[in-house]
Amino acid sequence: MANRANTLTNEQTPWEDRAPMRTRTYFQAISEATVQCMEADPSIIVAGQSVDEHAGVWGTTNEAFTRFGKSRVIDIPNSENAFAGIAIGAATMGMRPLVVHTRDDFMFLAMDAIINLSAKWRYMYGGKRGVPVVHRGIVGRGKGAGATHSQSLHALFGHFPGLYVATPASPADAKGMLVTALQSDTPAILLENRGLYDLEGEVPQEPVAVRFGKGRIVRAGNDVTIVAASHMVHEADRAADALASQGVSAEVVDVRSIRPLDDAMICESVAKTGRLVVADTSWARYGFSAEVAAVVAEKVPGALKAPVRRVTPPDCPSPVSAPLETAFNPDAETVTRACQEVLGLASGIVPKMQNDTMAAFNGPY
Repeated sequence: MANRANTLTNEQTPWEDRAPMRTRTYFQAISEATVQCMEADPSIIVAGQSVDEHAGVWGTTNEAFTRFGKSRVIDIPNSENAFAGIAIGAATMGMRPLVVHTRDDFMFLAMDAIINLSAKWRYMYGGKRGVPVVHRGIVGRGKGAGATHSQSLHALFGHFPGLYVATPASPADAKGMLVTALQSDTPAILLENRGLYDLEGEVPQEPVAVRFGKGRIVRAGNDVTIVAASHMVHEADRAADALASQGVSAEVVDVRSIRPLDDAMICESVAKTGRLVVADTSWARYGFSAEVAAVVAEKVPGALKAPVRRVTPPDCPSPVSAPLETAFNPDAETVTRACQEVLGLASGIVPKMQNDTMAAFNGPY
């Protein structure tokens, strides 16, 4: 086994060759993409609860509101179902609505419009017209947020043809995938883990699009593949650091988008390493981790040297108690243990690691 994996930065998207780079936080990258796309396209409007408030949904909408005012950045009441329908109507009339949900859990109220209408519109009209509505939803754990405010719904949305669904894990992807969504005629769901908003990274100055369906090798490795989405990409990378100290070379794959999924990148990695661990913030049953395991089983079954391991929360709703919530959610430590097990190193020592992707989170809910 190698002593340490080589870390790669946006291997599949050489930003430095395409646009000037500078450091931005995840929330700043989303804000920048929103403003740049609104400047380029007057048909884009932003709507959601508190988008005009001084905090601007974790800082992602206040610059747009300052720049374009209440005619294009619209505060709406608690009416997710109604406004999802209004957004579809606006899209049929030439607008490009960007709807912001302060929790993706609230998007359950908009499911009929998103799933039964947005996702199917182009198909039902023979490809002649679609409804380019983009929904941003904020996902994941908080400090005791509980069962109804802690869910990650990417697998649910990913089940339905006709949608783009993405879980950007880096500031550059948060910007680039929002740019793609706002320029596309395919309705899109962008799910942002609230533990990532203060994460810093290199971001292109220009509105460089990141296409859906193309994953990213976060770091190369030869012994085990860790496929992850959203903030679990960072937990997987930290797990790879711990494994490297034990002489294990782990390859970390950030899928970027859930639909379409980069089957080829996942299978190529597993064909190389022979072992697969899937790390997700949502449940194992019928979920993203199950889909990744199924893709590998169908396309490269002979490559596996050990059973697939899925690292997910327990099969129950999230508890409210902050200590129980910490125990409930997977992290770098649980990913490390899963990798050790598929490598036959289950007795190895796992260093205790704080879940630093959530350490700075302060609410409000």
